[in-house]
Amino acid sequence: MSEKVFPSAKPAATAFPPAVNGGAPVNTNGTTANGGTTKSHLYNPTSRPPYRPQPYHRRHRPRRNYCCCCCFWTILIILILALLVAIAGSVFYVLYRPNRPSYTLASLRIHRLNLTTTSDSSSSHLSSLFNLTISSKNPNSHLSFSYDPFVVSCVSSNSDVFIGNGTLPAFVSNSKNETTFRGVVVTTSIDLDAETVNNLRPDLKKKNGILLKVQMDTKVTVKMGGLKSKKVGIRVSCDGVKGVLPKGKSPSLANVSGAKCKVDLRIKIWRWTF
Repeated sequence: MSEKVFPSAKPAATAFPPAVNGGAPVNTNGTTANGGTTKSHLYNPTSRPPYRPQPYHRRHRPRRNYCCCCCFWTILIILILALLVAIAGSVFYVLYRPNRPSYTLASLRIHRLNLTTTSDSSSSHLSSLFNLTISSKNPNSHLSFSYDPFVVSCVSSNSDVFIGNGTLPAFVSNSKNETTFRGVVVTTSIDLDAETVNNLRPDLKKKNGILLKVQMDTKVTVKMGGLKSKKVGIRVSCDGVKGVLPKGKSPSLANVSGAKCKVDLRIKIWRWTF
């Protein structure tokens, strides 16, 4: 086995260079022979730490706080505007009190309502002639309605079979105004299929008369001061009319006392709808 060699425990002697200008000898490590310290005037390139350039850190603005602040003020402004609009709309509604127009079927005369079928039952023909009196009333104090020409149609209430149609001229219904149309003609002369005939014939044979429904369709524009709505559709349905077939050449007068006219209209002006 090889012997281990241990270094000597005695410290190595330090060699001091001769004194400079008669002074105490100074070593290169900055200590004098007498045990004092002195600053070395010799430049040691290894004594200074190497220069390491620091990475450039760009200062970022607090974008998160800025975005949160913008979102908060935007939502707050929108809520305030919505609240103001709702308050203004409520005040507007209370002041003007908009209501739908009302319609009344004053009278209906049946001049002709004939259903004829050929001897071999191959074809059937329907011929009708009605005369209507219709009234329109505007209950509003600050609204006016401008109507396009109406299309008036008459159908049977039970079987929903088309019986006749006609027209109603265009008109303007001013505030607190009532307009009445007399002599509105509803007529038809058409061929019916077998299924339609089977649905209509039982209604014509009823002793109490046939139940009729009158429908009127058009478009209307609502005006209120400087405001004006878009042109929208309106349907007036008058149900519960009891008609009796005429005998001879004299027309029969239908019972319209139980007729109720429903107005299907949805007008939107500014923030409220009626």
